[in-house]
Amino acid sequence: MVHRLRRRVAALCAMVALSLSACAMAEPVSPTTAEPAVPPEVEPVSPTAPDPAPRRSTPSRIVAIGDLHGDHAAFRAIVEAAGLVDAAGVWIGGDAVLVQTGDVPDRGPNSLLILRDLMRLQGEAAVAGGQVVALIGNHEAMNVVGDLRYVHEGEFAVFRTDESQRLRRRYYRENQEMIERVYRWREPALSEDQIRRLWLRETPLGGAELLMAWGPDGEIGQWLADNPAVARIDDTLFAHGGISETYSALSIAEMNARTATAIAARDGSPEAIINDPDGPLWYRGYFLRGEPGELALVPPADAAPEVDRVLAAYGARRIVVGHTPSLGGIRILLGGRLMAIDTGISAHYGGVRSYLEINGDAAIAHIVGEGENP
Repeated sequence: MVHRLRRRVAALCAMVALSLSACAMAEPVSPTTAEPAVPPEVEPVSPTAPDPAPRRSTPSRIVAIGDLHGDHAAFRAIVEAAGLVDAAGVWIGGDAVLVQTGDVPDRGPNSLLILRDLMRLQGEAAVAGGQVVALIGNHEAMNVVGDLRYVHEGEFAVFRTDESQRLRRRYYRENQEMIERVYRWREPALSEDQIRRLWLRETPLGGAELLMAWGPDGEIGQWLADNPAVARIDDTLFAHGGISETYSALSIAEMNARTATAIAARDGSPEAIINDPDGPLWYRGYFLRGEPGELALVPPADAAPEVDRVLAAYGARRIVVGHTPSLGGIRILLGGRLMAIDTGISAHYGGVRSYLEINGDAAIAHIVGEGENP
């Protein structure tokens, strides 16, 4: 339990530190300033891995949106402001590419509405020649492996029925071994009875149905299985957390294949790519380094060598990430080679509603409306 508290405190400290320092860290990027051309090397795609959206023959208009955490109203406002959907939420973006960098669930009450919008928009965009790429974030992975500590009560209520009490008992009985394994990875000394009581406390009525929806046979789980952890579109890399130098030894297809395998197995082990602090879902090393509770900001210049080696590994000119929040707005760093787009969009955080637009050489950060959540 102490370990969990440390992680929560560390995450809160990281958010506060980054919000206070966003202005100092940000660097302007000129839309007209072209960076050196990159050889057009297309990343090979494994037939068993989600397509990482390799570069197109002509550059696309890309709209990237960071962590949403259950705020459906914010998501709709952003995609409408970006010209991707009409007032009814129908795709009008033509051949544009929407990238959502993960962390749709948790913290807020309406994750399911966002997820269903993304599912629908994937089909509508494809018909129009566009594309919707929904990356897997650490909170998607947490829901898959049964870590529901950050699920909003409203999410459980969506799934709750008169059968929820019976389904919760049955779900625990049928999945007890997996549940105990996950909890003991977090706290090895927990007894069987402690785990049962913790699980019941963290899994209100409706939780069993939510877990089934995120499972390999569920509505969300089946859709998630086809989504990547890392994508490259034209000359831009996208990941939820980032690509550490360690993982840059792997191809994009291999990272996505490992992620798909871990998601299908609901693998809660610490070494699985979906749980690894250095993996693409959790990495914060471009911005923060240190032990939990002792994280320190990394000046952009100190992160530059790693970022440049990662970009070189994939023949890219920039990387766009979420996960590490800056409530003041999108940060464009290192002359446009690193872009951080988690701006605390959800009302839970009280940040700004934002999106990043990449169109050729131009990379423009937008704030929607007054920016702040109502």
